[in-house]
Amino acid sequence: MKVTCLQENLTRGLQVTGRGVSTRTTLPILGNVLLRTENGRLKLTATNLEVGINCWVAAKVDDEGSITVPAKLFTDFVNSLPPGPIELSLNVRTKTVHIRSGAYEANLKGLDAEEFPNIPGIPDRPTTKMSQSVLRRMIREVAFVAATDDSRPVLTGVLTTFEGDEVLMAAADPYRLSVRRDRLLAPVKEKLEAIIPAKSLFEVERILADSDDPVEIYITPNKSQVIFHTEDVDLVSRVIEGQFPNYKQVIPSSSQTMVTVQREELLKATRLASYFARDAANIVRFQVDPTSDTPLVVSATAAEVGDNTGRIEATVQGQATTIAFNSRFVQEALASLTAAEVKLELGGPLAPGVVRVVGDSEDAYLHVVMPLRIPG
Repeated sequence: MKVTCLQENLTRGLQVTGRGVSTRTTLPILGNVLLRTENGRLKLTATNLEVGINCWVAAKVDDEGSITVPAKLFTDFVNSLPPGPIELSLNVRTKTVHIRSGAYEANLKGLDAEEFPNIPGIPDRPTTKMSQSVLRRMIREVAFVAATDDSRPVLTGVLTTFEGDEVLMAAADPYRLSVRRDRLLAPVKEKLEAIIPAKSLFEVERILADSDDPVEIYITPNKSQVIFHTEDVDLVSRVIEGQFPNYKQVIPSSSQTMVTVQREELLKATRLASYFARDAANIVRFQVDPTSDTPLVVSATAAEVGDNTGRIEATVQGQATTIAFNSRFVQEALASLTAAEVKLELGGPLAPGVVRVVGDSEDAYLHVVMPLRIPG
């Protein structure tokens, strides 16, 4: 193998694939990145056996070949080199990669490419396609809700349903639920469901651009893996086996109070209250009164620290009510959105609260948060 590529291109490729490198493993090969020439480009591959990432880097290929090298050392060295061309040449007999860049050079011992786990290639035709910006937004608004506790593996994933020309993502933990529905660029022939690990989707979000360029999505025939493909990057993820809970059961069918408010103002008030709520089980109160000059009051009280009150302009329909939520859950829900206005639907002090986006259709987005019992 002998290839030449630009330092800035190789650095970007290593940043992308580096997210797939295993940091804790009994298999040393998983701490390596696979370098392989393919179709006139340099292909970088990394995997931790749950996620596999391929990234193609523009290069001048003089000799074909492949090798794996320690990912951290290779990345640190390349990142520190000056901008400009880097020449990589492999001594097949010693499995050593010679790196040359201007006045700098190094020799890096590798492991045989044949020892590297096989990353499946993409099938002939994609299952569907989506706008990259749409998929990024869906992941951002939904995946953060997924549980991090492995005691119920299905809750660490995002239920992703493809049906007709629509895609729906849903994630839940015992305290909250987030659901987003959007359009596909290519309809599916039959309804498909996959529980995709939230960790994998976070990596997908990082590799996607905020553009309308398409990302192709492939679900393997045995439905055990899902592949996200762009022009320069593939990400392959396992699919979680199991039955996702019937999340629709926790969505309230009605509400007594509806509050329309500027998202940024509500986020700011909740964040300020959260500083005091830290010493009071993260409890933040939301007092709603349509007859008041300030119809929405957000407050927190900690007996040994003090208290905080924020008064917010809002439009209220329905009954007066007071409800408490975990401040972190409300902040994370509001911070995941970009909409100017949101609507809170409340059914009383002990009923789940629902956040919707003003301007969206009724079933496009919702976020459900379980209430906290107010002491005293």
